[in-house]
Amino acid sequence: MVSVTAVFAPDGDRGGDDRRSDRAQIVLVAAAVVAVAFLSMTLAYAQLGYDADRDGAGAVDVAAVSDVDRSLSVSFRAAARDVDGEYRWADRRQAGEAVRDAVEGDIERVQRVHADESRSLSVTFDDSTAAAWAREHCPGGAGREFGRCRSIDGVVVQERARETTVVAAAVRIRIVSPAERTTVTTVLRVTPSDRTA
Repeated sequence: MVSVTAVFAPDGDRGGDDRRSDRAQIVLVAAAVVAVAFLSMTLAYAQLGYDADRDGAGAVDVAAVSDVDRSLSVSFRAAARDVDGEYRWADRRQAGEAVRDAVEGDIERVQRVHADESRSLSVTFDDSTAAAWAREHCPGGAGREFGRCRSIDGVVVQERARETTVVAAAVRIRIVSPAERTTVTTVLRVTPSDRTA
């Protein structure tokens, strides 16, 4: 059997050096605790970021999809005007390709502008949305004024007096940046006033 005996000296019997040593140890432990707390706060701040940092020089603004839509609409309407009366109905595929080629030039310009602002923007023609739009807005049946609509790789064309008339196009706009992730499908339309402009 082991016997342990502890001997405690009364406070009055302890030397001054021992008391100073105890206080120094307590101060050292407190400083270590404070340092660990500050380190934890600093790491949390670095990981989460600070809202004011997002307003700084390196921040990326959220893109306005309406601005992209407006720019592409202007380009599309100009391209539609250019092909009016130029293609017979039998050549409707060439008319659709001509419009796509003209709009693609503007798409590349818009993409470059957004790339300069640290943002990825892609625009693709959406044939399934264009075909659905054509079914809904160009109904068949007797007594209709114009012929049926067709979607050609995202460009909607209609037969009018045996010629190809471009009436709409569907595009999918995708924007990715540190501040956003947006995908929108929109239909660009030609109005009667666009044809007389």
